[in-house]
Amino acid sequence: MLLPAVLALISARVNAHRSHHGDEFYPQPMTYQQPMDMDVVDVATEPWTSKYGAQTDLGYTGPLSFSHLPYTRCLEDGSARFDIGLIGLPFDTTTSYRPGARFGPFAIRSGSRRQGTDRGTLAWGTSPGELGAALLDCGDVPVSAYDNAKAIDQMEAAYSTLLGRPVQGGTTAAYKPSTAAFALDGIEHPRLVSLGGDHTIVLPILRALNKVYGPVSVIHFDAHLDTWAPPPGTVGQERVTHGSFFAIAAEEGLLTNTSVHAGIRCKMHGAEDIEHDDSVGFQVISTDDIDDYGIRKVIKKIRQRIGNNPVYLSLDIDVVDPGLAPATGTPEPGGWTTREVKRILRGLSGLNFVGADIVEVAPAYDNADITGIAAADIVYDFLAMMQLESPPPPHGGPFSKADLAH
Repeated sequence: MLLPAVLALISARVNAHRSHHGDEFYPQPMTYQQPMDMDVVDVATEPWTSKYGAQTDLGYTGPLSFSHLPYTRCLEDGSARFDIGLIGLPFDTTTSYRPGARFGPFAIRSGSRRQGTDRGTLAWGTSPGELGAALLDCGDVPVSAYDNAKAIDQMEAAYSTLLGRPVQGGTTAAYKPSTAAFALDGIEHPRLVSLGGDHTIVLPILRALNKVYGPVSVIHFDAHLDTWAPPPGTVGQERVTHGSFFAIAAEEGLLTNTSVHAGIRCKMHGAEDIEHDDSVGFQVISTDDIDDYGIRKVIKKIRQRIGNNPVYLSLDIDVVDPGLAPATGTPEPGGWTTREVKRILRGLSGLNFVGADIVEVAPAYDNADITGIAAADIVYDFLAMMQLESPPPPHGGPFSKADLAH
């Protein structure tokens, strides 16, 4: 009767390393535990270490975390401390056209593998790592793929959990606290950069932020307004989509009346769309405004609109032209270039950011990973932008102001 005993042992070991969600099983990580009575090998004497040193990860190897940052499942790790955390929200079941953004967090992390948060650029004059905040990849929220109401509640619960964690308080003297002045409890709270997911993830995020900061302003980079009223006749969860979530947020009092869109170029039903958008609390900067008025005036308009309010930044990758970022659910030709978006982000440094996200990356529609790489580079910019007290000056290149004047 050996076979039943063996099968029972195998079943017990397998079940010990997986959890049950609905009708599917999801593997849990198996961690190596060294036996108590085993001697530790002195790796310094072995051929690899004695000849080549540490086993380091290359830009294209190692576990998949954002830019090779430290990684932990923060929701279940109460010891995790961070000032800015990255969290994946793999949700895409309220899209109106092409689904697939549930794979966005993976694509963004994959696109980040070679950039490194400790490497600076001429544009920033520094790197996110040098600015002092403790950065941590907190993994993904395991959201339901079958029940939208439950998934949205799961995202709100997860975001609220991480907002309530104590901050690390920096890794160097360069770190500066930034959120206590706006928090209702007067306490410093960590900030999160969320990797979507379709744009509906912003509704549970705003609900969670409201508990800590009250109503916030929003800077919304997108080809689409996303303030459309839910269609007549819809009720309950059906009202919440990636095109209506801002209207729902306004109904719930989560927004100030000083929010702004940037990069809008979508088709509209008529003037009533803009009138409703204004009632929700947004002003529109269109895609063409960058040509008509220039990048500096676009930056100036956004900063004037937001002022000193606590502000949340949400960036739909479709603000970028689909020729440069094709992997998105609702592409609209004629968008901004990646360079233009990155330039505007630098100009927003110093605003009172309480969080940010990048959404609607759907890698099934990508080519040579260009959208995932662009999205990862924008997240790098977020991590610098959120820490600086003012926009970085132009780098000290070969041109003088007199040269540029001509």
